[in-house]
Parts: sequence; structure tokens; C-alpha cells
Amino acid sequence: MRRIYNFSAGPAILPIPVLEAAGSAVVEFNGSGMSLLEVSHRGKDYEAVHFGAQARLLSVLGISADEYSVLFLGGGASMQFAQVPMNFLGKDDTADYIHTGEWSKKAIGEAKRFGAVNVAGSSEGEKYACLPTALNLTPTAKYVHFTSNNTIEGTEFKSSPNTNGVPLIVDMSSDIFAIDRDHSQFDLIYAGAQKNAGPAGVTIVVVRKSYLATATDDIPAILSYKTHAKADSLYNTPPVFPIFVVGEVLKWIEAQGGVAAMQAHNEAKAGAIYDALDAHPDFYDPAVTVKADRSLMNITFRIKNADLEKAFLAGAQERDMDGLKGHRSVGGFRASVYNAFPKEGCEALAAYIHEFAKDNG
Repeated sequence: MRRIYNFSAGPAILPIPVLEAAGSAVVEFNGSGMSLLEVSHRGKDYEAVHFGAQARLLSVLGISADEYSVLFLGGGASMQFAQVPMNFLGKDDTADYIHTGEWSKKAIGEAKRFGAVNVAGSSEGEKYACLPTALNLTPTAKYVHFTSNNTIEGTEFKSSPNTNGVPLIVDMSSDIFAIDRDHSQFDLIYAGAQKNAGPAGVTIVVVRKSYLATATDDIPAILSYKTHAKADSLYNTPPVFPIFVVGEVLKWIEAQGGVAAMQAHNEAKAGAIYDALDAHPDFYDPAVTVKADRSLMNITFRIKNADLEKAFLAGAQERDMDGLKGHRSVGGFRASVYNAFPKEGCEALAAYIHEFAKDNG
């Protein structure tokens, strides 16, 4: 089986054991004589997958089923940009948002449809090359929202803002299961699965039960977190196959040693690439100017001589490296090295970064 180094920002690389389990289940699932794509979401075979994935997810994050509910929803993080304020922000309320890039900008835009938004901190003036250094939080805010990892810009919060007791909500789409955080500090976590948790098609929401109780009831049932929590995410037909894959990814993470082990592995992987870029300051421009703010997941950079970009990409393709072109809104390059990305791929890119600079400098 041929496997290239897939640096795509998402849909992203998945572990080989997960792909093998998924492929087998698509043909026949659990001796049922049916494909996983065919079994009833109300049947005992799928129920074991569904509830097993929920329980394992809380275990991997180190939080309690007594305190938190896991929801499997659709629509990606983009749906959550609207669903969060729809559930928790009234027209006379204020929410604090920390603005660190394209995805937080979209989240802010949706929240403004439902209530007042205070941009408590922003790195827009620095062109998102770092994270905000100071926050102006609202003591009476309904919640504080931030994006833990910015896939386009390449910044990442290694620690969370202190909200002084205001509920904390995080878009963790691109570094869930990758950083060993205290997840009990969050009142709601959401993540599109297709970057670090599984395939496209399912959105993970983890919500504190006491916070969920404060959500409004005056919205359509299908958009209410309470609806889905009460029905254990079986209110309507769930995305069966993506949930199965998420469960398999969680098993794989456990086998690697859990989230703490994943963070150590990610630090080593990203460090190899950043060290290569930093070794050639006259040739490369890392997009994130504050090293402490650099993402472990999405490494963004440019070549000072932009005329060399096409040659760099062509050389990468020749070396079986794909997906390195930066997001269309910012250009340059982006190496996405999520949990499943192999260390040897990072080392190969680091070697190529050195080689290209030597040959073209």
C-alpha cells in the first residue's frame, strides 16, 4: 500500500489501524451480514459503537460523564458558530469573543445575529501573527468564546484565558486530543472531526450539564442542545460511519498513551520543522512571530523570495509530500501535522526545507 505524506489541513490523515477497521466495517460489520453503512442506528450493534464512543471520548479528555454530555451533531464547526449563540445568547445579552483569525471572525459574525458581541481581544492588527496579549472581558458576559488553534494563521493557545467564572466555550476543531489541557475548565467544547478526530460528517460537542440547563428552550428542537442531550444524540439519524471512525481514533489515541503522549509526540514533530525554518532566517519567514504562539498542528511559513514558491511545491510533490500550499486567503505554505501524521514525514519535510534553502539561497 502506497502512502504519501499528506500535509492537508482537512480532511486530514487518519491512522492506518483506523482506516483498516473502517474498511472492514464497510464490507461487513460485527458479523451482522450487513455493512456498517446499512445497519440500523437503533440496533444493538450500532448502539455499542455510539455509546462506546461517547464514553471513550470523555475518558480520553479526562472528564466525567456525571458532569458532561457528548453530542454527535452535523454541520461542522460552521454550524456551531450559530448554534452556540442560538442556545446561550439572548438579544439583551453580551458574549465575549477572542478574535484570532478567519474562523473566529465567522463565529463573531454569527453571534451578532443573536445578541451583543464584545471583542475582548484581537490580533487582527498584527495580521494574526501572534495571539492577543491582553483581554478586556465583560464580567456579566453569558460566555467567553475562543478558537484554540487557528488552522489558517498557524497560532495556538497552549493555555486558556482566565474568565473569572464566566462560562468558557472553545472551538477545538483542529487540536482536540492533541494538547493535554484540563478539559474540565470548559463549559462547552466543539470540534469538527475532520482535522484531528475522524472524517468529515460529524461534529463533536461536549457540554457541561449544569451549563446546558441554562440554554434557551425557545428555538427549533433540532437546533437545541437540550434536544440532542436528552435523546443521547439519537433524536434523528446520526452520522453512523463518522461516529464509528471517531471511536476507532479514540482507541488509537489510548493505545499511543493518551493525550499527554500525543502532545509530546506533536511537540517533537512540529519542533523538527520549526527548527529547520529557524535555521534559515534569511530564506524563510515563519508566519507566527511569537514562538510561544506557534501551532503544533498547522505550521505556516513563506519563502522570502516568493518567486521560488512554485519550485518548492514541485519539489515537495516529487518527494511524495502533498497539501503544503497555504490557505488561499493568506498564501505561502502550511504543513498540517495532526496527531496521526508520522514523525518521519516531519523529518522528511525538515530535511527538504534545509536542502531547498541550500540549493536556492
